[in-house]
Amino acid sequence: MAASILTTTVGSYPVPEWLSALPSEQAVIDATRVIFDIQRQAGIDLPTDGELYRFDVNHPDTNGMIEYFVSKLGGIDTRVSRADGVAFRAKKEMGFRSKPAAVVRGPITEGWLNLADDCTRAAKVAGGDFKFTLTSPYMLARTLLDTHYHDMDALTMAIADALAAQVADLDCACVQVDEANIPGNPADGPLAARAINRILDAVKVQKAVHFCFGNYGGQTIQSGEWKALLAFLNELHADHLVLELAHRPASDLDALKDLDPKIGVGLGVVDIKVNHIESADEIARRIEAAEAKLGAGRVKYIHPDCGFWMLKRSVADRKIAALAAGRDKFLGV
Repeated sequence: MAASILTTTVGSYPVPEWLSALPSEQAVIDATRVIFDIQRQAGIDLPTDGELYRFDVNHPDTNGMIEYFVSKLGGIDTRVSRADGVAFRAKKEMGFRSKPAAVVRGPITEGWLNLADDCTRAAKVAGGDFKFTLTSPYMLARTLLDTHYHDMDALTMAIADALAAQVADLDCACVQVDEANIPGNPADGPLAARAINRILDAVKVQKAVHFCFGNYGGQTIQSGEWKALLAFLNELHADHLVLELAHRPASDLDALKDLDPKIGVGLGVVDIKVNHIESADEIARRIEAAEAKLGAGRVKYIHPDCGFWMLKRSVADRKIAALAAGRDKFLGV
């Protein structure tokens, strides 16, 4: 039923200027508390922690969703030589990157990645249920130069195993896997599904997977359509999907009619690639259009298309407020 539609955010939030100016563990905790409060005061049902602890000023284009993970996993070297860069560019699979995020030089292990500690930090200041995010193994594998496995499948599944070992006891209401590369590479769907499911099968709470067509510096980097991904989406062991749809053609909704009914639809209704602040009426109309095509009760969550990291805080905060106001408008409350 429509009343079951909940609001959530995707993950990242603009790094507060005061945190960038004087970063510290305490400052990260304080900023995370602020971000949770902003979302709860706006009426967001399932907020995220903002992923502030992942941000690296040396890699602002991906806001930590790549480098944070690969720099901590064992078997991976972040020192990239001239020859490594040449070899990576020859692959031409990640043309928007001038060099690999890192180089795989040995078997992938958990290394010093500690998602449980990251999640506990957020839980202490969350003030209620929240969603914790991590990057898909397929997406991570595509950014690496592999000098050990020499096999994309083996590399991807090794990363999946390392991440799966981390997620069983996360102190949160929902775990979300983020994937922004497979939408442009549907032929790799079977591999990506196996890897993502390896993680989802280890999760003991609600399971979500976020997909978008890229948000590299606020720009789309993957071309494609949801129709080509339907078989892949139906393979996922997820409770719901978190899909980019506000910045997409309206026809994309048609493909989702055949999504497995067991998988809830998360509807992107806020465009994070523009500064325009959606009105409550706009949000409500997008929900109404989706339910008209997919059926009443099919939409379980509404959310932005992607994370907010590349927007100004003043814009992100108003978009967050519009999200909840639009849901309420649609419900008539």
